[in-house]
Amino acid sequence: MKAFLRKEWMELYRSGRFLILLLIFTLFGIMNPAVAKLTPWLMETLTDSLAESGLTVTEVTVDAMNSWGQFYKNIPAGIVVFILLCSSSFTGEYQKGTLIPPVTKGLSRRKILLAKALTMFVLWTVMYWLCFGITCGYNGYFWDNGIAGHLFFAGMLTWLFGVWVTALMICFSSAAGSSTQVLLGTGGVVMGVYILGMFPKISGFLPVKLMDGMSLLQGIKAPGDYAVGMAAAGGTILLCMVLAAVCFDRKQL
Repeated sequence: MKAFLRKEWMELYRSGRFLILLLIFTLFGIMNPAVAKLTPWLMETLTDSLAESGLTVTEVTVDAMNSWGQFYKNIPAGIVVFILLCSSSFTGEYQKGTLIPPVTKGLSRRKILLAKALTMFVLWTVMYWLCFGITCGYNGYFWDNGIAGHLFFAGMLTWLFGVWVTALMICFSSAAGSSTQVLLGTGGVVMGVYILGMFPKISGFLPVKLMDGMSLLQGIKAPGDYAVGMAAAGGTILLCMVLAAVCFDRKQL
């Protein structure tokens, strides 16, 4: 299993996926405070042209909350990029037949699944907290993160949502034959949960609740309001991993 873990990380590096994700999440981390910092200058630049149209622009004041708002707008795009780049982790090996030699030599399928799952969970964790840390550092330098309530708890909620989406991808990867099927399955479930989240009576029971970190930062909601959503995400992650193990054991390699 250790050898297979090394193989997974080497493949991530050699294929360029690790570097691409590193660049994208670093860029997102820098963009969040940069957009907030440049907003007053942009509005000042557009004042004259807007005045000619009859619009009056008042002075714009930004703080750390504006930057965190950008963070929560951009992180869904980061999740999409992560899933796109990792969706072929299993299916690429099915198509090339590269899993057959280690399995025939006695490597347990469960260890292969666990190695791939650990690689993706750790990769998501590293990339997410890198982006979060860069944004947090710049916000602390330019403004004050103290105005954001329960900052790191809100960050953990979004991280858990990413783990949930990754678990869905692993579950579909264990049974699907192509990365397109993995993307359709994962995207379909996430989209369905988002649509169900539009109904207030059930939104609190869905993992999509975890993406509403801004309400926590602004003091509109308390940490306890996310307990059910966290439990739903945790239960679904466990279920996905169990289903993935069952499907992968029966998968024709």
